[in-house]
Amino acid sequence: MKTLYLECNMGAAGDMLMAALMELCPDPDSFIAQMNTIGLKDTVITANKCKKQGITGHQISVVLKGNLEEETADLHDHHDADDHHHDDRTHHHHDTNGHHHDHDDRTHDHHDHDDHVHSGLDHILDQIDSLDIPKRVKEKAGLVYALLAEAEAHVHECPIGDIHFHEVGTLDAIADIVGCCLALDLIAPDRIVVSPVHVGAGQVRCQHGVLPVPAPATAHLLRTAPIYGGTVMGELCTPTGAALLQAFANSYGPMPVMAVSTIGYGMGKKDFDRLNCLRAFLGNESREEAPVYELTCNLDDITAEELAFACDMIFTSGALDVYAVPIVMKKGRAGHLLTALAKADDKDAVATALLTHTTTRGIRISSCERMTMSYRHEPVDTVYGTIDVKISSGYGISKVKPEYDQVATAAKAHQVSFAEVSHEALSKLGDRS
Repeated sequence: MKTLYLECNMGAAGDMLMAALMELCPDPDSFIAQMNTIGLKDTVITANKCKKQGITGHQISVVLKGNLEEETADLHDHHDADDHHHDDRTHHHHDTNGHHHDHDDRTHDHHDHDDHVHSGLDHILDQIDSLDIPKRVKEKAGLVYALLAEAEAHVHECPIGDIHFHEVGTLDAIADIVGCCLALDLIAPDRIVVSPVHVGAGQVRCQHGVLPVPAPATAHLLRTAPIYGGTVMGELCTPTGAALLQAFANSYGPMPVMAVSTIGYGMGKKDFDRLNCLRAFLGNESREEAPVYELTCNLDDITAEELAFACDMIFTSGALDVYAVPIVMKKGRAGHLLTALAKADDKDAVATALLTHTTTRGIRISSCERMTMSYRHEPVDTVYGTIDVKISSGYGISKVKPEYDQVATAAKAHQVSFAEVSHEALSKLGDRS
């Protein structure tokens, strides 16, 4: 299984993540050239080699209207640049931790004194849609921005429609987000695993005063991810970095067992007593599947109704699968072989359900190895409504299948065949390629 592992020991920011992913692309130079021809307005992107503590990596720089992104932020800021502030209007700046952050702790536009141009989420999505990139990349970039807008709306307790993004910050933020989405599309991993995220410590100054690290939007975005503060004072993970991780991570945790083929280094702007970078590992994962347990019993004195109810209750107890097979038992009696599959943590509960809801006095338990493909759901818009398509991949194999319940419901509602709805969903999925 082609696996991407992101090591976020020094947090995550859009430019660092894009630089690390660029090094994993089949042709990094071609990736940068493509980024400069997709239609990003007034934007030039460069990748510069740099060495920190003897390790060579890349830094991504975004030139906006002839100025570097950090210079542009200074020109459009009401504060002294040395404050290293956290600006709600999406200014890019140098934090105390030294990352050149695409800072996106945006708020709804209620600053009457601010005469700069702001853009709503719909305008941002229109800008992304105008770019010369595959539709699937546009959709992923839109998802990242939707996560950012939702986080800001939650933090400021306002509708998502009231969230506005500062025009200057938006240009380089779009570059970072689209660049990461495009690079991931070129790398095409089957699975993405992210380390626990180092968010930094201390405080950061923003439009509304001094806030704790992680900033509220970052904390909201990473609420389901493992994070830690550490001893580095400063903001290591930006909202954009957090949104990118949450949009793409299949799981969080330690590096899986994998044969690494390529390593990418996305460097931060400042030097520390430790390597200030985000590392990306690409390789083939040797998945050591945890064993499952097969619990079985023979039944010849249970009614069909009782058996159906028992299967439902066994599923409810945590079983991965439950099925019954007709068998002939002793004395020529017709019966059923009832089988349930369970993970180790659910084995005892499933065993109890078998004993409780069937007539058996004992069950057999055996450990089984299994190989499973990873999967994800992709919603597609069809003339029959939105249908989720399950995309499975692994071991060099890929499969797609619309979700049965949704297809069946849509077919009944529109009085068409199941096959017609299923074909429509698969056809719309193919249009994204």
